[in-house]
Amino acid sequence: MNVEKVIPVLRIFDLRKAVEFYVDWLGFTIVWEHRFEEHAPVYMEVAKDGITLHLSEHHGDGSPNTHVFVWCTGVKEYHEELIAKKYKYNRPGIEETFYGTLAFTVNDPFNNKIIFNQQLPPSTHEATPDNVE
Repeated sequence: MNVEKVIPVLRIFDLRKAVEFYVDWLGFTIVWEHRFEEHAPVYMEVAKDGITLHLSEHHGDGSPNTHVFVWCTGVKEYHEELIAKKYKYNRPGIEETFYGTLAFTVNDPFNNKIIFNQQLPPSTHEATPDNVE
């Protein structure tokens, strides 16, 4: 098997709120959207910097409270960019985690969570093959 890409499907309930969060605040771009007819639920793809997500209003396509874990670089800078936008519904903190990352979590209006993680270099006090006697 050779995996080309994994695309999480996140359940949304309001297209306007989803666009406000994913496009206006997080900076994703709408790649495409589909409806079977004019008043049918939307199914769409958004993307940013190598992250692709599918957002769906369809019953049964994902469930609220899904967590998406993203490995990336530039976490501090992206966090600062988001905080500067003063989005009134989300002001995530940033932390060094117990598993050695700099991370922050955003919560979408539908209770899905995206955790942005950047691997930190090992600190000198941690045991590594070079400093273990």
